[in-house]
Amino acid sequence: MTPFGERLRTLRRAKGVSQAEMAEAIHVSPAYLSALEHGKRGAPSWAFIQKVIQYFGLIWDEAEALKDLALMSRPKVSIDTSGLDPRATEAVNLLARRIGRLTERELAQLLALLGEVPARD
Repeated sequence: MTPFGERLRTLRRAKGVSQAEMAEAIHVSPAYLSALEHGKRGAPSWAFIQKVIQYFGLIWDEAEALKDLALMSRPKVSIDTSGLDPRATEAVNLLARRIGRLTERELAQLLALLGEVPARD
């Protein structure tokens, strides 16, 4: 499951609607919603995100948070470390091999650590 899929499921369940009901309301297939919720589809389009925001009546911070989750919900990620410190290549390769064995606590610690690194974009 992706962060976006998890949030989508939470919102849908809080509203008390099935995937089929929501899919019909926003004009997508139930299979597509299921694939998003289970992480079998990549990040959704901006048009789809807008439909979800409108469907749930999300405003301001909630809408922005949902958009951010969508951007962080690519289940298959490629990282180009060419030109970086060799330790960067080592780090991403270790992460790729071990990500499936990390506990929830370890994942939380890793996310906290990465959140402390200042953005330089």
